[in-house]
Amino acid sequence: MDFHNYFTVVDWLVVAGYLIATTYVGHLLKGKQSTIKDFFLGGRSLPWLAVSGSIIATEISGVTFIGVPGMVYAAGGDFTYLQWGIGSIIARVIVGIFFVRVFYQREIYSPYDYMGNQLGVGAKRLATLIFQIGGILGQSVRVLVAALALKVVTPLEFDHCIWIIGLFAVGWTLMGGMRTVIWTDVMQFFLFVGAGLLSLIWIISSLENGWTEFVQVSGDAGKFTFLNLSKDPAVGFTLWVAIIAVPFQNLSAFGVDQLNAQRMFCCRDASDARKAMITSSAALLLTTLMLLVGAALFAYYEPFRLAGTEPAIFSEDSNYIFPVWIVTELPVGLRGLILAGIFAAAISSLDSILAALSQTTISLFRSEKPGKEKLKKELLYSRALVLFWGIALSAFAIELDSLRGKVNVVVLAFGMISYTTGPMLGMFLAALFTPRVQAKGLALGFLLSFALVAYLRPDIYQILLNFNFITQEEALAWSGLQEMNGQLKPTINTAWAWPVTVLITWGTGLLFLKKR
Repeated sequence: MDFHNYFTVVDWLVVAGYLIATTYVGHLLKGKQSTIKDFFLGGRSLPWLAVSGSIIATEISGVTFIGVPGMVYAAGGDFTYLQWGIGSIIARVIVGIFFVRVFYQREIYSPYDYMGNQLGVGAKRLATLIFQIGGILGQSVRVLVAALALKVVTPLEFDHCIWIIGLFAVGWTLMGGMRTVIWTDVMQFFLFVGAGLLSLIWIISSLENGWTEFVQVSGDAGKFTFLNLSKDPAVGFTLWVAIIAVPFQNLSAFGVDQLNAQRMFCCRDASDARKAMITSSAALLLTTLMLLVGAALFAYYEPFRLAGTEPAIFSEDSNYIFPVWIVTELPVGLRGLILAGIFAAAISSLDSILAALSQTTISLFRSEKPGKEKLKKELLYSRALVLFWGIALSAFAIELDSLRGKVNVVVLAFGMISYTTGPMLGMFLAALFTPRVQAKGLALGFLLSFALVAYLRPDIYQILLNFNFITQEEALAWSGLQEMNGQLKPTINTAWAWPVTVLITWGTGLLFLKKR
């Protein structure tokens, strides 16, 4: 069925109008852009509430807005994903209280600058490389998910959808650097909240018995299950993972990953940065909202499922569920506004990572005290790097499309960052507590950590299978995977690799200490 036929000229005008309005506001608030401090840190003058909203908007992205409802709707889907919020809140508080303090002791642009000051330039380069690998892997998945929505409402090819998202992200970032990124993120935040609330109320009001039917149908299917006390190591969304493993991942994501850390550096001082980080825990409310939307969609489509008239596209990929409902059930204009929110969610995540990747790249070659002419060239190079990374990320997202339908995209998004999450935090802890550690020890720890995650996850083997480089029998022989229903599945969830790889990286580094 061609769902894009539902999308009218009026809807397209609404989408275009919203994107133009957002671009215009970003232009008005961009401020001066004379140095890379203006471009990457917003002149360190942004209010903490705006920074907090930006952190939330970046975190939410298309994965939450599309992937979470699809995950709940799918067979066996429930609210156990929300357990991870426990570990997330713990981590944000620790970052806000302890990490922020050391970041504001001197003027630096990233956690990797701090590592360089403590451990030497080799460690800084290694940390930057690890971040860039993780940024490409993790954020490409977010772009991929958002492109699903664009594919539903347009006759465009999937790769064209990705390039459109990439084009807007590059444009917003080039226009005003982090200042534009943050203020456009704030606009996305309010649209996310409004779109989520409106969708939930609309779906439930469409049910014959309203809230009663919603609670009964979704409850009978187990959609509201929150706690999972399973001790099966292959299960990721459990309470044990939430309180043991997730804090490590979130300490890395919010305190060491430049994607989020860069926002803290945009605040006026450490106190504002602390408030921005801790209050960003409100993102869990938005996650809860999208979980409710997924449960409501399940109740809405249950009669269609029982009658055998459920859209065939849902069996292909449950992530289509929310975009399809939007374009088929909402009135003209309103569907355009909510789809604009989904596009904007992807753009807000992508422009953030573009700024972070560009900043860390330019930092590798930056002198300690550049002259006026050097400052102008740095700004020019920074803008060129934004374009480069925009092309690279979009291209990688297209390649990742081969995995769609074979793995859950939410699981994939978290899985991809597993390759770098632990090593990043391990290096930061080494810089904080054991500054005699040498970069070569940390590099060895990263390689060992990467190998462990690659052994546990199916991603690399699935890519090799898609290109016929290996057989499934070889993949099973070389990895810690198992075969289930003809697909490669982990025997141990890679969430457990987060604390383990922290210890591997830091511990290996301790084997190579500098002489006093």
